[in-house]
Amino acid sequence: MSKRIDVEHLNVYYGDFLAVDDISMGIDARSVTAFIGPSGCGKSTFLRTLNRMHEVIPGARAEGKVLLDGEDLYGPGVDPVVVRSMIGMVFQRPNPFPTMSIRDNVLAGVKLNSQRISRSDADDLVERSLQGANLWNEVKDRLDKPGSGLSGGQQQRLCIARAIAVKPDVILMDEPCSALDPISTLAIEDLISELKEEYTVVIVTHNMQQASRVSDKTAFFNIAGTGKPGKLIEYGPTSEIFSNPHEKQTEDYVSGRFG
Repeated sequence: MSKRIDVEHLNVYYGDFLAVDDISMGIDARSVTAFIGPSGCGKSTFLRTLNRMHEVIPGARAEGKVLLDGEDLYGPGVDPVVVRSMIGMVFQRPNPFPTMSIRDNVLAGVKLNSQRISRSDADDLVERSLQGANLWNEVKDRLDKPGSGLSGGQQQRLCIARAIAVKPDVILMDEPCSALDPISTLAIEDLISELKEEYTVVIVTHNMQQASRVSDKTAFFNIAGTGKPGKLIEYGPTSEIFSNPHEKQTEDYVSGRFG
């Protein structure tokens, strides 16, 4: 189920502007990898290249390789829609489809990929996905009510259920807790720790404590200045990045002596 990602010499452009410069890294299967760094250093842009989401922005493109278990996602003839079903995405703000029921929200991705599914299989999938997102017990009696009626933290878990319903190999999360209160944040963090038993999880976070709590490895990104591209400065086991980094820039950032 879970797959490894290898990135080789990836450059990301918006038009002529080089946003992310020459990134090479390996992301382990069945683990949580956190991307940290100041705003504007390209970590969310880089995250979106991993499932070709950045391409929806006009003029955006990537050069280099992103390999999922050895298969280049940017290879000729690769369908970005298929890539996005293998590599799911959870965004910063919970974005359930407001007019859809909780049940239909979970099934939205499956239906989008026009997979035919029987009623009983759909019921099983909804239950399994909501249990996987630690939401089933809270919503099982109101599956036909709108997803927008849930709290922010529940909506984010509903979006995670929607992401895992299509049975991806990888789950990307772009600051999934930044809009949530501390208790909802804790629920998502606990969930991330459980998800890595089955999935490869990559998370962008501005919260350093969160990165140190949930991730196995951490990548620190930085920029030399405004208008300069983001670069990967240091990447390693999370405990090392936070307690014994090799680069002074990393040390300044994680200790708060930055900027």
